[in-house]
Amino acid sequence: MAPALIGATLLVDGVGGRIVEVEAYDHEDPASHGYRGRTERNASMFGPPGRAYVYRSYGIHWCLNLVCEEVGVANAVLVRALEPTHGLDVMTARRKLDDPRLLCSGPGRLCQALAVTREHDGLRLDRPPFELLAADRPVEVVSGPRIGITRAAELPWRYAEAGSRFLSRALRPA
Repeated sequence: MAPALIGATLLVDGVGGRIVEVEAYDHEDPASHGYRGRTERNASMFGPPGRAYVYRSYGIHWCLNLVCEEVGVANAVLVRALEPTHGLDVMTARRKLDDPRLLCSGPGRLCQALAVTREHDGLRLDRPPFELLAADRPVEVVSGPRIGITRAAELPWRYAEAGSRFLSRALRPA
């Protein structure tokens, strides 16, 4: 599912842009929040699919995942970066900066720009405040190792739009 999200448009209350970077997390993946089983914190990750799983990273930043697969299986895709296309003025005010490249380049920045919080956890992605639209053109997708984790980081489950200047960090080929 993760590579198919590259080029899709993600909006929250009409603010957002094209998804240019994601990371996949599988239920058998030791870096996944669902690896050790269901908890109150990760319950949304266990489905149903098509919902948001939002958690706080290191007690500082919110992170948005899109839940995939069937109910009871903890598979999700972390949205790492967007190319901002809708509501740039709103994102600029929320992030207190005016460099479009930095508005949504990283999961914490992205959630701050889109005002995603724990209140969004478990919400459907096909209903307001979310809107998830298929890519409007073909996109070249590249993959490489995930970043920001220590377990199973070598897996080539980080996917990005080739040549995008909006990535959280340059992609090292797998």
